[in-house]
Amino acid sequence: MCLYEKVRMIKWLIFVAIYAIVDFYAFQAIKTITKNNGIHYLHVLISIVVVGNFIYQFTQASDGRVLSPEKSYAFGFLLTLLALKIVVVPIMFSEDVFRGIVGIYNKMFSSNDTFYLPSRRKFVSQIALGIAAIPFTSLLYGMYRGKYNFKVLKYTLHFEDLPEAFDGYKITQISDIHSGSFDNKEKVSYAVDLINEQQSDTILFTGDMVNNKATEMLPWKDTFNKLKANDGIYSVLGNHDYGDYVDWDSAEEKQQNLEDLISIQKEMGFDLMLNESRFIEKNGQRIAIVGVENWGKGFKQKGDLKKASEMVDANDFKILMSHDPSHWEYQVIDDDYHYHLTLSGHTHGMQFGIEIPGWIKWSPVKWRYKYWAGIYEQKKQLINVNRGFGVLAFPGRVGIWPEITVIELKKGSKPA
Repeated sequence: MCLYEKVRMIKWLIFVAIYAIVDFYAFQAIKTITKNNGIHYLHVLISIVVVGNFIYQFTQASDGRVLSPEKSYAFGFLLTLLALKIVVVPIMFSEDVFRGIVGIYNKMFSSNDTFYLPSRRKFVSQIALGIAAIPFTSLLYGMYRGKYNFKVLKYTLHFEDLPEAFDGYKITQISDIHSGSFDNKEKVSYAVDLINEQQSDTILFTGDMVNNKATEMLPWKDTFNKLKANDGIYSVLGNHDYGDYVDWDSAEEKQQNLEDLISIQKEMGFDLMLNESRFIEKNGQRIAIVGVENWGKGFKQKGDLKKASEMVDANDFKILMSHDPSHWEYQVIDDDYHYHLTLSGHTHGMQFGIEIPGWIKWSPVKWRYKYWAGIYEQKKQLINVNRGFGVLAFPGRVGIWPEITVIELKKGSKPA
């Protein structure tokens, strides 16, 4: 066994040891509540199966560093079970500290010569499991239903210099398909029909069609081929579309993968823009659709805003498609050109958070991205960060649902 394999084995042993300790401690809550051995055995069996499947999946060879559906579900079930236990353990530990203090006090200040540790209280274990049930059931729901709980979010955006012919123009934006994570054709077909039901003038896709390889899109090509819009479907690439998360045998093989993905998009009727622009014309007036390759803080930076806009006039009304919202933050806002509306994705809203319209919008992803979901404005320029169509890594969504964005452009100032 080589040194790398020995280190890897040690890491797995440490993982199993920590998991076993956490599992054993959390198990005490179940033992306190019920004396039913059947439930005890079931808990042990589920724990062994979940961690065993996780180890099995993550010790197998992989086509890429981005998780396959099998690995995603192994990770998802482990995360769900750990969420239950990690909430229970500190509550149980706090009670044990209290029990220990009581035992020491009784030993020192009572006539009893033996050290006596009070029994765990049933209501404490019930509270611990009750609280832990919230993240546990939320994550299970997120995997079972949340990943396909598509929401249509509609915005009306006002621009004083919008060409008159485009007053009322409708755009549907989708982003982050991540076809390699799909496992339900009926649900995906439903979402495609839902997009078409919006009857928008154009559909704009802002990148990440696949997780790792172009071949992931082949089973879904006929489904997305049904997307229709009178003024066409435009797209750009996201960081996952370049095949950077796969160990290819050669640079030529990697390049061929990208060319295959470009061909697939063309076959589906997507007009892919690689640092290019297009014009949509109505009644002698036009708007520019500008599409850059991926540019992200900490990710691939192939986006060339100047090149993409070289055919665009400074006075044109401009809609920019750029996968990563950090591009807007670091380059677009302060560009010499005024980009009226930028459409991005990438963040997925981390697929986890809390959103109650008009009250709260929160996700841990806000600590990584300043602009992570919805509409933002800077220097009279707007961006919409789409929460994503598919999923990645964790095979579900909790609180941050898959999004289909419908934007209506209106001429004039925003109503007070």
